[in-house]
Amino acid sequence: MTIPAALDHGDRSEVAPPVAGISTLLQALADPIRLELLRALASSSQPVACGSFQVPVTKSTLSHHFRVLREAGVIEQRCDGTRKLTSLRRHDLDACYPGLLDSLLRAPAEVGASH
Repeated sequence: MTIPAALDHGDRSEVAPPVAGISTLLQALADPIRLELLRALASSSQPVACGSFQVPVTKSTLSHHFRVLREAGVIEQRCDGTRKLTSLRRHDLDACYPGLLDSLLRAPAEVGASH
């Protein structure tokens, strides 16, 4: 049995410090690939395996995007054997920034966005 590696997610109080929290969050979500990941996670009722995302980037670049989202408090990840499962921290984000995720998810996806 493998013991899952601990990943830093921060707690809810770290997701929403005044000003710095929102700027970190908005910077994390300013990238089209990360918005695409956000949309995929929001549409799933279950945690998603990292290898399941259909994005046009290398594995190392995808890992970078996940790290940015995790450090901004947008996602949480856990190890499950050899897989890493990712889920949206919707409850925490909705509590800290009511309506923000819903607004982002309603916005039209960028057409022809550069990656």
